[in-house]
Amino acid sequence: MTTIETPLKYSNTPEYIVPPTGYCPGCAFGLSLRYFLKAIGPKVIIHTLPGCFVSRRLEYSGKPIDLTGSPCGNAASFCAGLSSALEAQGDTETVVVPWTGDGATFDIGMGAVSAAAERNDNMLYVCNDNEAYQNTGNQRSSASPWMTTNATNPNSAPKMEFKKDVDAIMAAHRIPYLATVTVGFPEDFMSKVEKARSIRGFRFLHILNPCPAGWGFPSEKTLELARLMVETKVFPLFEVEGGVKYTVNYEPKGLPLLEYIKPQQRFRNMSAEDLAKFKRDVEERWRRLQFLASYKESD
Repeated sequence: MTTIETPLKYSNTPEYIVPPTGYCPGCAFGLSLRYFLKAIGPKVIIHTLPGCFVSRRLEYSGKPIDLTGSPCGNAASFCAGLSSALEAQGDTETVVVPWTGDGATFDIGMGAVSAAAERNDNMLYVCNDNEAYQNTGNQRSSASPWMTTNATNPNSAPKMEFKKDVDAIMAAHRIPYLATVTVGFPEDFMSKVEKARSIRGFRFLHILNPCPAGWGFPSEKTLELARLMVETKVFPLFEVEGGVKYTVNYEPKGLPLLEYIKPQQRFRNMSAEDLAKFKRDVEERWRRLQFLASYKESD
């Protein structure tokens, strides 16, 4: 895998992931977790679900990090209770982190996530999005992009629905903070985690993680694709404060979309006409984001 240096600010901070991790070769989940924990620090409770995260060892200076677990559908509800219990004990420093996937967020757990966001429960909700139910064999989720081939598509037909815009949904709840990040831009990633740690209430961190096994690309290309998804405008890096203040954190180079699409076997049924339609959707979403970021609150 091509390497990207850890930002100098965090180069001497403790490591939390203890090998062997058990992640697939080239998996971005482990690197996402590494960056997150180095930025969030030891005062954290990670809440895990069935999925790619299960059975990983996390330690800080030889001491295990606190982990809890629950079924996929109620991570946000469980963590709302956990956060309330900590506050009742006078603990206002420990950060409660539901560490979830796109299936548990976009689909199975959406009701619980929406309820926790509406109540502004105090947690830093993390969605590790690899655009399918990858731990059980690349089944379609509502996070799967249009024209991708998944294990549950009939006769290997591509998905004909566009990806659910979970960021717009969460921003509509007027939560204090929302941000998109990827392992291809570690400094942006870790600075946003630090910012989210300093805010109270419901915070939402959306990580898009390339998956070699599910997306069908060589494992050494993970970080290359993590950067291409941003540079082609497929996954812009931005943050939203209070549901209204949008900030674009990085101006993409506008590289050809095909550079991102071509290495992935999941797009193997995409024609030139399909690619043009995909590009129109990417550009429309990018223009919408630029419009929202140009909005200025009145004095």
